Amino acid sequence: MASQAVEDHRSGAEVHTGQELCAAKSREFLAELGLPDGLLPLPSLQEVGYNRATGFVWLRQAAGLTHTFDTIGKQVWYDKEVTAFVEPGRMHSLAGVKSKELLIWVTISEIVVSPSGTKIVFRTPAGLGRAFPVSAFQLKKEEEAAAAAAN
Repeated sequence: MASQAVEDHRSGAEVHTGQELCAAKSREFLAELGLPDGLLPLPSLQEVGYNRATGFVWLRQAAGLTHTFDTIGKQVWYDKEVTAFVEPGRMHSLAGVKSKELLIWVTISEIVVSPSGTKIVFRTPAGLGRAFPVSAFQLKKEEEAAAAAAN
């Protein structure tokens, strides 16, 4: 179903391919929207698209990926295709992202940055949410320098 949504929003969208360009564009989109630049740590992106008219974003990678955010000790799983509608400080109708809570993988459907910009809230389809510091999802300056040196 998500692939159909991508095709529905492809017309008029900015579409980027190639691993390095996609990584840079995904961070750029996140920063532009006021979201932490390390929120989607997907190193093997194949395609990134953003339809500004509809606010629809998609990220495609070769395979699903589990990432651990060490500062908060949380595991997050990203599917081969991650889609969402975006607006400043918010991603909603999110598909392809799950977080591990105890022994259960919980679907994340919305991500919102607090008005103060210090907390980020992750919500499930049932409306339950959990807040974390925004700093836990920002790239470290050393990682940015290493990425720039690799280019």
